[in-house]
Amino acid sequence: MSTEKVRVGVIGVGQIGKHHLNNYSKIDQAEVVAVADVNEAEANRVSQMFGIPNVYTNFRELLQRDDIQAVDVCLHNNFHMPVTVSALEAGKDVFCEKPMAGSYIDAETMFNKARALGCRLHIQCQNIFQPYAKAAKALVDGGHLGHVYHLRSVGHRRRGRPFVDGYGSPTFVQKQNSAGGALYDMGVYHINTILWLTGNPKVLRISGKTYQETGMDPRRREASNYSVEELGLGFIRLDGGVTLDIIEAWAVHMDQLGGSMLFGSEGGLRLDPFGFFRTIEDMDFDLTTNLERFDWRQHTVHEVGDIYDSPQHHWIAAQQGRVSLIPMDEIALNTMLISEGIYLSDKLGREVTAEEVRELSVSTAVQV
Repeated sequence: MSTEKVRVGVIGVGQIGKHHLNNYSKIDQAEVVAVADVNEAEANRVSQMFGIPNVYTNFRELLQRDDIQAVDVCLHNNFHMPVTVSALEAGKDVFCEKPMAGSYIDAETMFNKARALGCRLHIQCQNIFQPYAKAAKALVDGGHLGHVYHLRSVGHRRRGRPFVDGYGSPTFVQKQNSAGGALYDMGVYHINTILWLTGNPKVLRISGKTYQETGMDPRRREASNYSVEELGLGFIRLDGGVTLDIIEAWAVHMDQLGGSMLFGSEGGLRLDPFGFFRTIEDMDFDLTTNLERFDWRQHTVHEVGDIYDSPQHHWIAAQQGRVSLIPMDEIALNTMLISEGIYLSDKLGREVTAEEVRELSVSTAVQV
């Protein structure tokens, strides 16, 4: 176990990059020594904001630094694979923004390259570090749900599409940059979390449909070249007879969809807002808990420290050998299989197998 600071380089200083940098600024054990972005003016502005001494417009120059241990990739989805592979080949451990890539085959390339080179690869999933997810994990691992047989992954925004609904840039809604819409932007968080809670079960078959139906401002539509889905639906058959249904909405005329859930023979869980449901002695109990108190006791009684406070806290702790890295690369790869399976099922108009997704996946990577 090391007590030395982990020296980090961040590639991409846009909306996501700034969020990651803000998290690193709260971690005493991390030191961001360099950033890279093709927008030199913005890279310089952000470096001054966070006190980062080195700025590059070519990410490969950043990768040549021997004093950087870990690289954080904060680019659009179709750039993830080429930049991550370059970083791994430079001997760096890589923390990559979600989704893992723009296609399953690209995510698999990243996964295999990290394994072949013996480097760490971690995919950002902030949801699993939320108190409700950590509480749910304790209940599932403690066997309090009994046999978990059905899962539900839900995400909802009433009108929350990037750019066309008033925030973010057009690149978020362009297939050539992001490869997908609601499923890749929001869905991966919820699917990743469900898979993490249940031990990342094997995917067998996938059925899905996507939609782009909700109206938008005509000027924004034209300016954005909007080409991705706003609603993704899926029904997944998993190993052991377990099933998973998915609804992920960027824009839908509905006030709420109910949140992600786990159904077990002895109890049920709703993640957010958190609820635990049991029947005892013929009485139906709807249970809530003080999640802040639970999280506080994790820190003070069980002394977990900062290792589960955020994705970046966990990543830095793993770099120092203070905790085993959650296998989010394996989970995110499974999520890519499910997401691309939904797209493929929609395209073919039928249920598809996991093997079909693997065989038919085509790279969306943009070489840089």
